Amino acid sequence: MKKCQTASLFGGSLLLAIASCSAFAEVRVVTSIKPLQLIAAEIQDGVGEPEVLVPAGSSSHSFSLKPSTVRDIQAADILYWIGPDLENYLAKSITARSGKTVVIQKLPGLHIRHFGEEHEHAEHGHEEPVRSTAVGDDHDDQHRPGSIDAHLWLRPSNALVIAKQMATDLSAADPQNSARYQANFEAFSARLGEQDRRLKNRLAPLAAKPFFVFHQTFDYFEEAYGLNHTGVLAIGGEVRPGARHIAEMRAKLEAAGPSCLFSEPPVRPKLSDTLTSGLPVRFAELDALGYGVTVRAGGYGELITRIGDELAKCLEALNKAGS
Repeated sequence: MKKCQTASLFGGSLLLAIASCSAFAEVRVVTSIKPLQLIAAEIQDGVGEPEVLVPAGSSSHSFSLKPSTVRDIQAADILYWIGPDLENYLAKSITARSGKTVVIQKLPGLHIRHFGEEHEHAEHGHEEPVRSTAVGDDHDDQHRPGSIDAHLWLRPSNALVIAKQMATDLSAADPQNSARYQANFEAFSARLGEQDRRLKNRLAPLAAKPFFVFHQTFDYFEEAYGLNHTGVLAIGGEVRPGARHIAEMRAKLEAAGPSCLFSEPPVRPKLSDTLTSGLPVRFAELDALGYGVTVRAGGYGELITRIGDELAKCLEALNKAGS
């Protein structure tokens, strides 16, 4: 989908305007998931609009490629995907591409976590790292201990590395707009820095508050802001956990006392009410994929801010309830 930018006409002829316009062809950027699309939109702001392969509401772990999706993969000038640790279903189609393909998880300078790692909280005043606890045995192979945690976009410093790579790639593919791409990156960096400082100030007093998640998605975000979930309830897939595992999960919630339990859109697990009946547990939702975020400059910052604000609102409510 090549587009032509509108050229300014200040005394120039129509012929010159058309020639000038034809020199600017939008670089077709396609990303595998929406968070990468949000970052690309920061860099392409005013020049182009990135596309996404996995639509909102679909799981990046189990997405099935359609013929139209394969065509989009082949037609992209630049394709960004996290990598095989999140999107192995893309591997075969990507090898047939002739355009530039960037495997995000291999970018130099990224902070990469592995499942089972401890959170290092020294920068937030903790003397020792804290290890989270998972309950249940139905994690898929992508979450086996030692494997790469591919939810790497949830650490703002990683988003800056990704954005910088995109600015470099787009400048090489479209030199006429190189200054715009670099300016967009600088603006993104400045906005994200302000949002990061605000979230650190808000979340720092809440580091000891207990909360649980249904899926081990947010370790990058937690590490960046000095948080650590109390447990992973590990409900997923089509198989209902056995009675023993349900009892174990409920026991963890009961032992924690007043706590928060976070699910991810679009659907809260059906066992939520059974697990929490009669317990002082508050429900809330964390959106790692930006389902409700508009693709625009500022979109990635909104994604991160929403996660931080939802965490803070629930954990602050625990403070009020205990006072």
